[in-house]
Amino acid sequence: MMATLDGSADTNVSSATIFPFFSQSMAKLLIVESPTKAKTITKFLGKEYKVISSFGHIRDLPKRTTGVDIHHGFKPTYEVPADKKDKVKALKDAAKGAEVYLATDEDREGEAIAWHIAEVLKLDPETAKRITFHEITKPAIQKALENTRHIDMKMVDAQQTRRILDRLVGYELSPLLWNKVQRGLSAGRVQSVAVRLVVERERERLAFIKEEYWSIEAMLSKSNTEFSTKLVAIGDRKIDKLDIKTQIEAEAVVSAVKDADFVVKSIEKKAATRKAPTPLTTSTLQQEAYNRLGMSAKQTMTLAQKLYETGRITYMRTDSMNLGDDFIEAIQHYAKKEWGNEYINGGVHYKTNKKGAQEAHEAIRPTNVAETPETLRAALDPGMWKLYDLIWRRTVASQLPSAKIERTAIDFLASNHTFRGNGSIVIFEGYMKVWRAAEDKVLPEMKEGDNVGKAISVIPEQHFTEPPARYSDASLIKIMEEYGIGRPSTYAPTLATIEARGYVLRDDNKKLYPSDIAFVVIDLLKEHFPQIVDYEFTATMEKKLDDIAEGDENWQLVLAGFYGPFHSTIVEKGTELSRESIMKVQEIGIDPATGKMIIARMGRFGPFVQLGEPEGEEKPRRASLEKTQTIDTLTIEQALRLLSLPRTLGKHTNGDEIIANVGRFGPYLKCGAINISLPPEHHPATITLEQAITLCTEGVAKKIKAMTPLAELGVEPETKANIVIKDGRYGPYVTDGKTNATIPKDIDPKAVTLGAAIELLVKKRASPKKAWKRKKNDDEE
Repeated sequence: MMATLDGSADTNVSSATIFPFFSQSMAKLLIVESPTKAKTITKFLGKEYKVISSFGHIRDLPKRTTGVDIHHGFKPTYEVPADKKDKVKALKDAAKGAEVYLATDEDREGEAIAWHIAEVLKLDPETAKRITFHEITKPAIQKALENTRHIDMKMVDAQQTRRILDRLVGYELSPLLWNKVQRGLSAGRVQSVAVRLVVERERERLAFIKEEYWSIEAMLSKSNTEFSTKLVAIGDRKIDKLDIKTQIEAEAVVSAVKDADFVVKSIEKKAATRKAPTPLTTSTLQQEAYNRLGMSAKQTMTLAQKLYETGRITYMRTDSMNLGDDFIEAIQHYAKKEWGNEYINGGVHYKTNKKGAQEAHEAIRPTNVAETPETLRAALDPGMWKLYDLIWRRTVASQLPSAKIERTAIDFLASNHTFRGNGSIVIFEGYMKVWRAAEDKVLPEMKEGDNVGKAISVIPEQHFTEPPARYSDASLIKIMEEYGIGRPSTYAPTLATIEARGYVLRDDNKKLYPSDIAFVVIDLLKEHFPQIVDYEFTATMEKKLDDIAEGDENWQLVLAGFYGPFHSTIVEKGTELSRESIMKVQEIGIDPATGKMIIARMGRFGPFVQLGEPEGEEKPRRASLEKTQTIDTLTIEQALRLLSLPRTLGKHTNGDEIIANVGRFGPYLKCGAINISLPPEHHPATITLEQAITLCTEGVAKKIKAMTPLAELGVEPETKANIVIKDGRYGPYVTDGKTNATIPKDIDPKAVTLGAAIELLVKKRASPKKAWKRKKNDDEE
């Protein structure tokens, strides 16, 4: 099976079919890693150039073995994966007789991809032509071709070190976790530290003791303008946030001021400036996209990759805030033309304070400031447009003057109580022309001594102090960056990995919190493998990788310094530790019906509650926790409700028995022989028989409908399988019982013939799961 240039797949095709323009050798060949990138670059070059894609990495460490010879300088053994063999053959065929340019991305991963391609094509790294560019535009590509360099083996060594380091951690520590905790677990150098951050934040929340306090707000009116004020003092005593602790104290304030006149006591006006925001780095892009657009880090980077590969923005993996002089000048021209001379400031050069930042690189910016979001709205998908709009506005704003505002604070006296109203007026927009934060309220004009009369309302409001907030994608990335954990290319994959592997979950606000297994694993690592989850050690290792890339560290010595003590600890702990010593058991409370203790603990398939201990041959009753529940937060009421399951509700009108329960995949109803998932509004401990009958009737009907073919087309000659059309969750599809292929929306299912159905199935069988993958994350980080 061979992958085509656009990422689809076909069978029984040659390399000439994949790259038809190489039926005869070409003079100049550019190899990039992405098919979209190849398509964009092709538009900028003449006919003497051909651009093809390697579809990401073409070699990697083997899947089933470590692939690292620890006894001979940590020498790695690379292999071409099965799904890459045809691509490699096609690259070799295309390179015959051609002048090859390796044009992969400019970071370490891109350098490593270029080196692997050179190795496969038998190109000497010291003479191979390597080109890099920060943006995919015609001038940038032409400049790169005029300034070729050779493969930077120091950068390759840094990437190999990271890959080997993460392979050793993954392949030696993960099996220990399987044996001692739970199968399927993994540990990684960066992902484990990220999980530790989430676990420790949750423990801070669990230990938090909330305090009650009250705020008093008075709504006033002047010149037909209503505005709010808050109590800030009683007599000469300033009122801090927690000073009014009870409803009685709050009502005393309300009683004292509700019938009093509010008189202007003082007015303070202060001129202030707000500096323009800095240009975007990978970290700040992910944070702003989450905060403003609600995008996850992974979604942000996927969209940014598309914008980069289609030539809209510069390279999106960077920690530099630098902008090129030409681009700064272009923004100044744009600002003068659009808004006048007062909006130009000669340009600003920013520098990051982050250690190890690559200042020679540029920040994330549009490739052409004249391509405004308005001009591209029709050309971009909605998600890409929103992200481009954010990048364009933030970049332009960074080169505009500061905004000038006037802050106003007015104090009102009412029966010896002082209330304050705050507001501001924008005097000069400056950068706020394109980039605005939350607007401040505006207060009406007043002078000292003005009596605004009685309050429209005086409202006491009860509050409770809040524990530290759970991490969002943005705040977790921010703290990782502050600690020096990870690099621009690793933030999004790390978050995606710890979520995919069940270490972190998301609450209703999409904030991250740890699963029970995360608590267990982090406690184990902190006690027995402290380096793996130590913030300083992880940051120091990142610095060592940077030093290897700069030629200041020897990669083999770095690996040796880590691996020796790590491996010894693995051997020692593999013998010393038992599962019983690791898995926590927590007493929840006494069951009032039996007097037995209810405990919660981790099992092979996740957390569960247990009623009492085994008595003779009788096993104690057990029940799995729900996905949103954790051992640390489980209450006695929740535990009793879980232990009440399974519940036999009664019989369906058709005679089938209905049972409500919680299983590995969540709450469900067993309707005779068919299981139906329970919707969120129902719980197996409280659902009624009548509600269950309705859900079973609807669920069974849907399952029967899904199982009943819309049409039977006949037998596929080659496989002898019966081909039918069914109606699925995502619409009609054809199936042979093993492979399902969606019927395109513009095709009437009734019009699909046996031949057309077989064609859809053949294409689906030949399609790879993903067109290409830039980085491997199976055991990285």
